Amino acid sequence: MERRAFLESCAAVSGAVGFSALSAWADVPPRLYDRTRLVDSAGVPLRARALVAQTNYVFHFPYVGTPCFLLNLGRSVDTPATLRREDGGSYAWRGGAGPSRAIVAFSAICAHKLAYPTRDVSFIRYQTQRSATSDAHVIHCCAEHSVYDPFAGARVVSGPAPQPLAAILLEYDAATDELAAVGTVGAEQFDAFFRKYEFKLGMEYGQGKAKRPVGATAVVKELTQYCRQTIQC
Repeated sequence: MERRAFLESCAAVSGAVGFSALSAWADVPPRLYDRTRLVDSAGVPLRARALVAQTNYVFHFPYVGTPCFLLNLGRSVDTPATLRREDGGSYAWRGGAGPSRAIVAFSAICAHKLAYPTRDVSFIRYQTQRSATSDAHVIHCCAEHSVYDPFAGARVVSGPAPQPLAAILLEYDAATDELAAVGTVGAEQFDAFFRKYEFKLGMEYGQGKAKRPVGATAVVKELTQYCRQTIQC
């Protein structure tokens, strides 16, 4: 992305979720992609206020085959967090978006062994209740029991994950109550994801199509509507 477009996009994100100067991103700046408006299954722009609190939603960004979680955590998330990638680079997460800053989004690809929600099953999800293996209100990957805190930028709480989930930068338009995904901050794992699941993704989307940019819109669905079974642990 050209420098001017980069700065304009950062300014848009800043106005949407209260970010300050670019220097506040610590060592690792965000990576910006073409703006993708979030829509419902009918293609109608999604209203932030329509998101049910404490419910798992899934959309794809920045590529056709890379799933993300969209969560209304039910309360304002306005405490910044400084996080660290596995390679040692630090980055700033600035909290939630939306009318009360309760909405957050993260890559749904686990930072350990790249488990992700498929059409058949999801081993990773946000859980509202305490389980035998983790607390309530966390993102828990049951594949290897990596646990992340969505209230703190998907920081690793426990388990083998070496770094947080990548955060998805959301742009919120207060005039229309609409949301758009515009970038990521943190450690992307898309290259490793595409290598590991090349055959599987080819079968689902067509050869090479999972790597295509998602485009101008991305459909948001509840996780229970997106996949047939969600593993509880």
